[in-house]
Amino acid sequence: MTFRTAPFIVFRDGPDLREDLRRALACATSEERPGLERALLLVEAQCARSDDEVLARWTASVLDAAGLDAAREHVRSVKAVREAAPGLGLAAANRLVQEAAQR
Repeated sequence: MTFRTAPFIVFRDGPDLREDLRRALACATSEERPGLERALLLVEAQCARSDDEVLARWTASVLDAAGLDAAREHVRSVKAVREAAPGLGLAAANRLVQEAAQR
């Protein structure tokens, strides 16, 4: 996704979580290992996503929570996205919703 100026920054805590889980696994008991290994797999999957994928998932979650279909309710979808991210410009919200409608 390309914007003239970045509408917001995608914060990614995954790498820090991944390291914490690896450290925990290094000294985990046999009972703790399965849960920590599963958690590590989930965090690694999140870390592998691009910023565009993270934004798309965020947009989809906002629209799902609002009960909106981006393809059918564009204006209401843009409004919901802007309400979820105060300060997000109209053009950026419009782009996010357009991309959500195409998925």
